[in-house]
Amino acid sequence: MTKFKLTLVFLLVATITFAQKSPRKQATGTIGKVAVTVDYGAPSVNGRTIWGELVPYNKVWRAGANENTTVSFSKEVTIKNATVPAGKYGLFLIPSEEGEWIVIFSKKNDAWGSNGYNEKNDLLRIKLRANTAAKSTEQMTFSIDKDNGILFNWDKVLLLIPVQ
Repeated sequence: MTKFKLTLVFLLVATITFAQKSPRKQATGTIGKVAVTVDYGAPSVNGRTIWGELVPYNKVWRAGANENTTVSFSKEVTIKNATVPAGKYGLFLIPSEEGEWIVIFSKKNDAWGSNGYNEKNDLLRIKLRANTAAKSTEQMTFSIDKDNGILFNWDKVLLLIPVQ
């Protein structure tokens, strides 16, 4: 095999292996008459300590793995008394060990993780209290609750982002 072919084989194997660890997923649904999609990389706990170690407290986190997590709304919505126009937004979290978490909707939706985050692109920041789940969820998930909003669930954390 040529050096070029070996490089391609290596990149393909590395890409497949990397993708399997945190597969790209989508949560879709409707809230009222608004179509909502959350696109995210879904990491697993895999025996690690998530909160405070893998994901540090009090620092901006991309709310998933690999590429930026995004949320799309087909029509204008209200989130905690703030109007969010129809569109696609980068979704970031700032976890807190005690107290409220910060949820950020960024006008920049194509960053690679939190490295591309810049506060000047914030459309909206809200504070929410995270809840503790009765049992641990191995793979991170987002889901759309048609009556309440977007639900984030990973490890023992549940966070409901209210969307109307």
